[in-house]
Amino acid sequence: MAQYVEELGYERYWFAEHHATRGLESSSPEIMMAAVAAKTAKLKVGSGGILLPQYSEYKVATKLFQLHHFFPEE
Repeated sequence: MAQYVEELGYERYWFAEHHATRGLESSSPEIMMAAVAAKTAKLKVGSGGILLPQYSEYKVATKLFQLHHFFPEE
């Protein structure tokens, strides 16, 4: 779907963390962001929601920093 919306001219594709929610497949926004960034050329990917109380702030920050390193903004 991300490749399709990129072809339509969309610039951003965001994920939010959801669990056991029918029709939503982003229980790990960081993994989904990496997959979409790897398969698209121009889309800026991001997360509109990560359940911070469930994780170490440091772990979340380092994952997002690593994603930024692999897919820097131009």
